[in-house]
Amino acid sequence: MILRSIAAGLLGLALSTSALAADIAIDAPWVRASAPGQKNGAGYLAVTNTGQAPDRLLGISSAAAGRVELHTVVNEKGVASMRPVEAVDLAPGATVTMSPGGYHIMFLKLAEPFKQGATVAATLRFECAGEVPVNFEVKPATYTGTPAGNDAGKDAGHAGHGAHKH
Repeated sequence: MILRSIAAGLLGLALSTSALAADIAIDAPWVRASAPGQKNGAGYLAVTNTGQAPDRLLGISSAAAGRVELHTVVNEKGVASMRPVEAVDLAPGATVTMSPGGYHIMFLKLAEPFKQGATVAATLRFECAGEVPVNFEVKPATYTGTPAGNDAGKDAGHAGHGAHKH
């Protein structure tokens, strides 16, 4: 009887954890192919909290890099610079788009260059939803993530990411 109660409790916990992870939707994850000698790369995606409760993206991990961090770009006195952030808040029903010039994911000390056409496996870690696996599509090195002709100069905040030191 006790064993059945424990098994039922564990099954309920497993089902509730799956339901929580289902409250996060990931759209269009991508990174650029690495340039020769590039040690770091930036990842982009849209994260939607489809649930009824707030959540927070706390971090990301990947075997593709020595370290992976959440970053944003801050403009101070006309100079754009990136800064690490501890978390990204997601209100119920909200979407946070990580794109060049704003929030993004930094892959630091790449294990090997990102090659166009490949995928980069990673795991997003949320406060409530837990771990959510994601595969970033490796786009051409010149890809900007916006329709052609509408994005000239948008990536100025990421200039020099290849040489960025942490």
